[in-house]
Amino acid sequence: MHRRRAITLQILTAHPLMRIFGRSKQTVGLDIGSGLVKATVVDHSGAVPELTRVVVTPLADDAIVEGEVMDPALVADAVRETLAAAADQAKNVVVAIGGRDVIVKRIRMERVKEAAARELIRWEAEQHVPFDMDSVQLDFQILDPAGDAPEMSVLLVAAKRELVEAKVRLLEDAGAKPRVVDVDAFALHNAFETSYPDALTGVVALANVGHEVTNVNILEEGVPVLTRDLAAGTRRVREDLQRELGLSARDAERVLQGHGDAGGAATAALGAIVARHAQDVAVGVERAAAFLESASRTAGPLRALYLCGGGARIPGLAQAVATQLRVSVEVAQPLGGIAVRDGAFDGLDADAVAPLLMLPLGLALRKVA
Repeated sequence: MHRRRAITLQILTAHPLMRIFGRSKQTVGLDIGSGLVKATVVDHSGAVPELTRVVVTPLADDAIVEGEVMDPALVADAVRETLAAAADQAKNVVVAIGGRDVIVKRIRMERVKEAAARELIRWEAEQHVPFDMDSVQLDFQILDPAGDAPEMSVLLVAAKRELVEAKVRLLEDAGAKPRVVDVDAFALHNAFETSYPDALTGVVALANVGHEVTNVNILEEGVPVLTRDLAAGTRRVREDLQRELGLSARDAERVLQGHGDAGGAATAALGAIVARHAQDVAVGVERAAAFLESASRTAGPLRALYLCGGGARIPGLAQAVATQLRVSVEVAQPLGGIAVRDGAFDGLDADAVAPLLMLPLGLALRKVA
């Protein structure tokens, strides 16, 4: 039987580079995306985690562009509003960072105890990370601690310190202070592992199709070992619909969510547009998986892809990507393996919102000391 590995890496806690082993009753997972601010509250006091609250707050299109906050005051207001609606006392807030300034890489190094590895990891990172070591936060996790080979497999993460500081500053402007700054790939893995424990064998991909960017995470035997960001998201699909059919932004968004009533022309146009964007996603995933297969001693071919994020709701996207990749493609449901309290989705369409929650739910599944 496959042995699940708990990926406990994060970039920052209340005490930098400490692992989280404490238990608390509630954690708030906060996902600040380009189009939406999303929060999930998870109660850890029971036998299984329980989702108690979901909040989704829209953001203006240009508030965050390509991951860069263009209007800090507007975003801080949305974060403040979201946290106020999520919990009376949002103390245990977990956020994430990602993008080009975050490096996740599996490396091999001399087998030593973890304390010694912590002393050596900076030197090892210099061989693998294209950043000035004085400008980054580092963390690592030994993937085969019980092994007896001369070398061990280590998952290394490095993030530019300015990226971490910017996220913390944004939260502080909103009147909150994050207890943990996680990494997108690990938060997605955390939720995926909870919902799909039987899928963590071989090489699988998890693609979070966001507003402007699609985050691709390649997992090998349940470990996130490769990440890629693709310039493909729902915004471009919506803009294509607006341009080709003369729809308003609101009507185009409804079409993307499967609720449009613009007639057969919209359906046909959507199919052609989705096919184009599906190719972008498929090529990005295929290249990432091929790179891993060529670089790894153990990785085989990609066997499945799971889609999440707002783009996962686009009608026909999963089928179009599956046609391109010739592998199983499924829209991931992040609520498996947890309880959902009555009223958690108060005022929201749970079926429509659920695909958006893989990242914030993965953050909220952290147990903050």
